[in-house]
Amino acid sequence: QVQLVESGGGPVEAGGSVRLSCVARGYNVAAWCMGWFRQVPGKGREEVVRIDSDGLTTIADSVKGRFTISRDNAKNTLYLQMNSLKPEDTAVYYCAKWGNYWGQGTQVTVS
Repeated sequence: QVQLVESGGGPVEAGGSVRLSCVARGYNVAAWCMGWFRQVPGKGREEVVRIDSDGLTTIADSVKGRFTISRDNAKNTLYLQMNSLKPEDTAVYYCAKWGNYWGQGTQVTVS
């Protein structure tokens, strides 16, 4: 059974940094395309960054140069390092495995 569990969100000051973690259970993170999405109230879920099985990443222009995706295959964990945070980065962040698998989401609030 696929399970994704995020952690690491919370309040942060503008200009600060946060690292989100997503522990995957039931499959090998290195074998699948995975990504981070975010959503604010009243809007659809936005893809932020993805990493495919051969390590290639695709990142949204709005976060390019500030956010980095990585994974630790030994820990079966996906990360999102977010630097130089802005108030407009405030959202619920979701870890996703391609195939319509989602974590529960973690709130990041930048003020």
